[in-house]
Amino acid sequence: MTHIKYKLDDTSNCMKLRGGPTQDEVMAIALQKLQMKEGDVFADLGCGTAKVAVEAARTASRVYAVDMRDEAIEASRKTIAANAADNVELIHKNSADFLRDCEPLDCAFIGGTRDLEAVLGLLAPRLRGRVVVNAVMVSSLNRAVEALKGLDMFVEAIHVQVSRTHPIAGGVMFKPIDPVFIIVGEAN
Repeated sequence: MTHIKYKLDDTSNCMKLRGGPTQDEVMAIALQKLQMKEGDVFADLGCGTAKVAVEAARTASRVYAVDMRDEAIEASRKTIAANAADNVELIHKNSADFLRDCEPLDCAFIGGTRDLEAVLGLLAPRLRGRVVVNAVMVSSLNRAVEALKGLDMFVEAIHVQVSRTHPIAGGVMFKPIDPVFIIVGEAN
């Protein structure tokens, strides 16, 4: 399996999307928590730059990258093409609308959605495995946990704080990136 080197142009809309691309370290944890297997069908709901979708395409046989924002579709199209992720299908629509008539999914990642509870409710009967929700706001963490508990799907929530080195006065310091909550659910 070859490692995908993400080709995101800092001057493009890829880097200007609200929420930005998922940080590598956070994405690694989120994808591990999905327990994805070779041949799975995967959906990245609220895909933004499609960075998670492209990484999932290394394992999954079919990947749906779904977003309703024009700028996200443009950024995703560039990321998918630059990484030759031929098994990623880009869908320009609301996640809830996509889920109403999609095929069964083995796993899903929710990186952003305005209708989190509705999306999780529509996803639940179509999901055969796990869902991971990434959130930066405490209110979104609470909404995801409560929705997954209501669906009898809640597994765990994780708080991830990553810092990276940055040069300072001839040495290095650690500069934190924004903390993220990773909420895991599983179909019964």
